Amino acid sequence: MTIRTHRRGLLQAAGGIVAAGLPLPAFSQSAAPPKPDRIVVNASGGSMTNNLRRFYFSEFEREHGIRIVDSSPVDFGKLRAMVQSGNPEWTVTEIGGQDAERAKELNLLEPIDTSVVDLSRYPAAGRQSHVFVGAVSSTAMGYRTDVFAGGSQPKGWAEFWDVRRFPGARSLRNHPVDNLEFALLADGVPKDQLYPLDMDRAFRKLDEIRPHIAAWWSTGAQPAQMLIDREVVLTSGWNGRFYELTRRGAPVATEFTDGSLKTSAWGIPRGARNAYWGQQLFQTLTNPRLQAAYATELSYAGLHPDTMNFVSEEIRPMLPAAPVNLQKQFWMDLAWWTENGARAQERWTRWMLRR
Repeated sequence: MTIRTHRRGLLQAAGGIVAAGLPLPAFSQSAAPPKPDRIVVNASGGSMTNNLRRFYFSEFEREHGIRIVDSSPVDFGKLRAMVQSGNPEWTVTEIGGQDAERAKELNLLEPIDTSVVDLSRYPAAGRQSHVFVGAVSSTAMGYRTDVFAGGSQPKGWAEFWDVRRFPGARSLRNHPVDNLEFALLADGVPKDQLYPLDMDRAFRKLDEIRPHIAAWWSTGAQPAQMLIDREVVLTSGWNGRFYELTRRGAPVATEFTDGSLKTSAWGIPRGARNAYWGQQLFQTLTNPRLQAAYATELSYAGLHPDTMNFVSEEIRPMLPAAPVNLQKQFWMDLAWWTENGARAQERWTRWMLRR
């Protein structure tokens, strides 16, 4: 059943979610260890942590009576040092990008306790042994709607490469991640056959588009700003940046066809005190109503299959985790990039230095 919920209602729901009939934790409170007065959650900081507190941490505190103390920034080296010392300061930590794979390989994380964290209805991408998947983001195509009106924008990277049919200045990131995949998709490789990446083929295809790239972006804010300033009409970029502009009424939209899906990663440091309550925080993060409120604000939705039922129909098409968008995209293979990232970066640097 589709439930229509306005944004105001979603934000109100974030403050009193149990009263609305949310699922109870998988473990009974009688089986729980003693409650600490606080747990420490390490995250990116800034507005991201503010929104985590607004939609998730406050609910955990209300439900369990345990205060969350937040710290930042995300630091893989510190995580490793803490675990090796046998005295982790963090109960839960966010883990950046490919570091999630390294953390698993180095045995730095406690396993996810599925007797507490109910992932039974999550898709495969969200059921990992030692990493909790918090939300989904995408590197996708942003475009100006006044240039490509009425759905006339390129649908996927093969059409992005077609400069005759879709003229105008373009931008791509100054980095091999995503660009190698996009080039192979533009060259006809099916999404389910991307990995292992054929770098020779990818760079040959990048040679074709290179003369038409007006700028190579390096920060998340640049693609959106270039669209606003009319410096480009098409660009790759992080979907949340385009989402902000679209919701403010700017002539910018996102095309998710062939987008590169990624997940935020969270873990409990191996040997952490109060690890059980870290697992309970992950259970709070699975709540579909909270995920919907968080996604409405930031565009990054969790993978609970009910989440989209609590997102307004107006917002749903702008989210990478909406079913209609998920099926158009591919999951970036973190294991491949962990193994081959340095080699790909070295080759990218040489390619960018060519005149």
